Amino acid sequence: MVLNCFCYTAGFSLQALAGGAREVVSMDSSGPALATGQRNLALNPQLDPSRAIWREADVFTELRNLRGSGESFDLIVLDPPKFAHTAAHAERAARAYKDINLSALRLLAPGGFLMTYSCSGGISPELFQKIVAGAALDTGRTARIVQRLQGAADHPVDLAFPEGEYLKGLLLQID
Repeated sequence: MVLNCFCYTAGFSLQALAGGAREVVSMDSSGPALATGQRNLALNPQLDPSRAIWREADVFTELRNLRGSGESFDLIVLDPPKFAHTAAHAERAARAYKDINLSALRLLAPGGFLMTYSCSGGISPELFQKIVAGAALDTGRTARIVQRLQGAADHPVDLAFPEGEYLKGLLLQID
């Protein structure tokens, strides 16, 4: 089972369904974004809409609620909006990233995968990895980096503006 948090228009959800996921839960606080995701699913008739669940909810709150319900997932995608517009907002953003990663790590089945992202220019790739590592340590879970994720070649980073490397992510396997 896959949980796509901050799913926006459900790109990761559709890919999970196309890849054979038996069920995908797509969660976002925006009803219009979820409606667009549902329309995107309808545009792909080869995908079974009965395997898609849509939840309009505050992701922070719902992740904690899911933990209390005993649900677990094989893959969780965390692709939140920008939490830090500048380095001045990094401390507050770091707390938010740690919170969602802590919650997600607690919901993953043993051997599960976490795809976690940050698009905050005020959070460096190194800091983001430290935040996620701290969340794993706090949960007592072992996490291994399977792949570092970043912007594609059409997203070059100017050497004089390192904050331009705002797209970053980690694919982790959790024991």
